[in-house]
Amino acid sequence: MVGKVTQKWGGWLTESRASLATSLGLLTLRLALGLFMAGLHGWAKLTKVANGDMSFVKNPLGVGEAPSLVLATFAEFGCSILLVLGLFTRLACIPLIVTMAVAAFLVHGNDPWSAKELAYIYLAGYITLLLTGPGRFSVDALIMKR
Repeated sequence: MVGKVTQKWGGWLTESRASLATSLGLLTLRLALGLFMAGLHGWAKLTKVANGDMSFVKNPLGVGEAPSLVLATFAEFGCSILLVLGLFTRLACIPLIVTMAVAAFLVHGNDPWSAKELAYIYLAGYITLLLTGPGRFSVDALIMKR
């Protein structure tokens, strides 16, 4: 039975197919994390900053509301766009990792799991991309070819 399955589907286990599947998986992860974060979290903060409203609910690092808002906006919108493009991917992950760690451990530290679960999911994805890089379907890969 195992021999028949391996014979029929074994071609999917080749190095070139695994490499393609890995790059497609990384592209999917980058697009999902980047678009969801930028669209659902970063855009609202960017609009707020653009309108001159520098109030922020939290000041978890003690640097003030306005700097906290600007730093969160930079990470959640700016770095997320870089992630979508696959441009400076590993560097773009660092502010996103810090932002999600602050959200998970400081902002929602005493909250129930359901309030911090999303921050942990984003955090795991960003750490994965920091470790793996963007894959071959990225601007980073195009730059490295040159």
